[in-house]
Amino acid sequence: MKNKSPFDGSFPGALQGPGDETPSYLKLRGVIENLSRNPGADTVHYARTRGDQISLAQGEGDTPTPAFIADAAVKALSEGKTCYGPVLGSDDLRQEISSYYARIYGHQIPTNRIFVTASGTMAMHLAITALLEEDDEVVAITPIWRNLLGAVEIARGRIREVPLDEENGLWSLDLDRVFAAVNSRTKLILLTSPSNPSGWVMPESQMQALLDFARMRGLWIISDEVYGRLLYDRVRAPSFLDVAQPEDRLFIINSFSKNWAMTGWRLGWLTGPAAAEGAIRDIALYNMMCPPAFPQYGAIAALRHGEPFIREQLEMWQKNIDILMEYYARCPRIVAARPRATFYSLFRVEGEPDCLALTRRLIDEGGLTLAPGCSFGKVTTGYIRLCFAVSESRLRQAMERLVGVLGQ
Repeated sequence: MKNKSPFDGSFPGALQGPGDETPSYLKLRGVIENLSRNPGADTVHYARTRGDQISLAQGEGDTPTPAFIADAAVKALSEGKTCYGPVLGSDDLRQEISSYYARIYGHQIPTNRIFVTASGTMAMHLAITALLEEDDEVVAITPIWRNLLGAVEIARGRIREVPLDEENGLWSLDLDRVFAAVNSRTKLILLTSPSNPSGWVMPESQMQALLDFARMRGLWIISDEVYGRLLYDRVRAPSFLDVAQPEDRLFIINSFSKNWAMTGWRLGWLTGPAAAEGAIRDIALYNMMCPPAFPQYGAIAALRHGEPFIREQLEMWQKNIDILMEYYARCPRIVAARPRATFYSLFRVEGEPDCLALTRRLIDEGGLTLAPGCSFGKVTTGYIRLCFAVSESRLRQAMERLVGVLGQ
């Protein structure tokens, strides 16, 4: 057995997939057969076999896509907008994203720097595929969304993790450790801000320092800014767009999933230098052909009319944070800070160093599914991620189950 799942032996029923041996006649690429397991996916799979569960393990809430977005897509569907479209998205949607950047970010980003993709995940794969040669090194600031690391593995790159520091639930970055991790094989620096799972937000001053360093060393930066609108004290997070020049070696990943409750729509976009447009189009042509047509009209509606919805969601989630902190106070072993961005709480439990064992216990004893921290990098082994983008009643039920298992 190659690269056994962390759940083997403790999580019966872990998802069969890359990392498990395949019959010789079904021989796959070595990089696929040896792809690292995703403990978060295995957790969700296991929990589905265990009956009554409240799941706060995945990165989505329980609010459906707003009607004004769905109606725009239904109208497009009824009008027959179901055919192939431009590889990098319709001109209308690319222009609407440009207008959104001008309105919310204060930056004029021309449409030839905006590439619409079939999900933020696809945006990530297009950027990584465009940049990495076999054995190129990627400096990844962790904890980070597991799929980003998986995409590097599939591209046959090598990952060098630089962990954030944590103190009393608060996370920070020592930039000198990032600089020290770069060597002659480093091609790019990979990060997410605001961070899934930690909620850490990179200050603009650090973005400027990192970009200056990348320019000096000829490195690329890929910045996942999917959660850039989900802050509780301002309209948006700092972005590399605030410090970059148009032709910098920079790709920014974004998505419609989180801001507008469109996780199942699978639409995102990639922002990069105009000189990369042709290369991204070529890769996308052989990967996805084009983003789906009629959902793009829902995306246009989201950008034009979605600000009240974002505010309503943030207000609800801020109330949920109060509930979280109330329950955390009932269990002194929980170490967590008040989230300032995203809809995640990343916490650890004193005396519980094994996040996989704790995750299983919560499923088996409490009927509660949360994400193990080891899904996001070595630094968060021993942590648990909880998504609080749910109704108050569902969150209270989940927290009762949590403290019921951990004790008060």
